[in-house]
Amino acid sequence: MTARWIDGKAIADEIRLEIAHRVKEFVSQTKYKPHLAAVLVGENPASEVYIKNKRLACEKVGMESTLHLLPADIRMPALLDVIASLNRDPTVHGILVQFPLPGELDEGTVVHAIDPAKDVDAFHPLTVGLLVEGKPRFLPCTPEGVHQLLLRSGIEIPHKHVVVVGRSSLVGRPLSIMLSQKGPHADATVTLCHSRTKDLAYHCKQADILVAALGRPEAITANMVRPGAVVIDVGIHRTSAGKLIGDVAFDEVARVASAITPVPGGVGPMTVTMLLENTLRAAIFQRQA
Repeated sequence: MTARWIDGKAIADEIRLEIAHRVKEFVSQTKYKPHLAAVLVGENPASEVYIKNKRLACEKVGMESTLHLLPADIRMPALLDVIASLNRDPTVHGILVQFPLPGELDEGTVVHAIDPAKDVDAFHPLTVGLLVEGKPRFLPCTPEGVHQLLLRSGIEIPHKHVVVVGRSSLVGRPLSIMLSQKGPHADATVTLCHSRTKDLAYHCKQADILVAALGRPEAITANMVRPGAVVIDVGIHRTSAGKLIGDVAFDEVARVASAITPVPGGVGPMTVTMLLENTLRAAIFQRQA
């Protein structure tokens, strides 16, 4: 068996065309562009690349994007003042603060400070609460990217056993909530595993759909995957030789799985695409409020 590759870049491009069309309609109706304001504190090469990619993605779908570059030695009150100013600005629809923050700046305080109506990263406790309640305003970007990859690849989710490896608040926990909720695009039975799970390989091998988001390079090997399972790799790591790899040992698992996401080119492009979706949703929500 050789697994079908799930092409995240192609699916992301398809969704971005749809978003661009909806943005054009929104601008025609309101005369305003959806506007994402990004806040970057200090100089972090990786964060700078992420922000650049997000801003370019906004421009390509017809959204406005601005960058607020702040010094690394900024104090928390000054950072909160910037966020408060963006909260008050009616032309700003989404606020993105790029993590990690330098020094002793507290990320939790920053997340709480963002207006939930502009919380396009879907980190605010109110946003998370609405998700748990089954009435989400915004969906967390990487989990929804995984969800869309499955849906648009024709992979059935209802009644399937999904095993998510990794319990982070960014990916594992919200994804397990999303896929276990009622609805035609969910209704899965979900097992959430983590670093303390006893006999992890056993649980992984029960999965119809296995999502690896544990943050350890090539931790998921072929003997942990049931033949014919779908494998989604959320991880991304750079080897000493400069090669990008995921949480899944791709070559060997691809010989067992029925479908698999590559790294790079799998989940990664979808995360930015879901940020665009959330920014458009935020603009529509604020227009209607």
